[in-house]
Amino acid sequence: MTKVRLQKDFKIVEPKSRAAWRTWLQKNHTQQVSIWLVLAKKDSGLPSLSVEDAVEEALCFGWIDSVPNKLDDKRYKILLSPRKPKSNWSSVNKKRATRMIKAGLMTDAGMKMITLAKKTGTWNALNDITKLTLPADLKSALVSNQKAATNFEAFPPSVKRGILEWIQNAKTETTRAKRIFETVELAAKNIRANQYTRR
Repeated sequence: MTKVRLQKDFKIVEPKSRAAWRTWLQKNHTQQVSIWLVLAKKDSGLPSLSVEDAVEEALCFGWIDSVPNKLDDKRYKILLSPRKPKSNWSSVNKKRATRMIKAGLMTDAGMKMITLAKKTGTWNALNDITKLTLPADLKSALVSNQKAATNFEAFPPSVKRGILEWIQNAKTETTRAKRIFETVELAAKNIRANQYTRR
């Protein structure tokens, strides 16, 4: 069973299982409007599915997730949207997509986005991030703040990868500059930018 309601112009979809979420996607994946997907925290005792299961199924239908937001003490929500043609593929999502193909779960809609990504270059656009190669503008900003540089270097690879992808995916130069500034300012305090903390 899947509950559906509205919040801030987006539907809230609250599936109770992976199967229910896939059923919703089968019926609704062609819509061009984002939704809030509500998931229960592991210790909530509520029927739900994991983030990993939710994202894998979304990829199967050509959809993509964003950063989670707290909803209440037992649940959180993730904005799920139809993937845009110019959206870059992270190494994590490429691995997920490959698993879904091998499992026979990838749909024509999902394969269409993968084929398009390989054709346009967005499939490999984040390869430097996978290698943790710092872009010149971020490297320059870190060099000018030794404390930030030292702390950033000590961050786990997965955290650095997430920050680099966040910077890479900025839509404008202004946004990119703001994200680099925030990354350096927070790193100087040994705080990781673009991190979701579940409370």
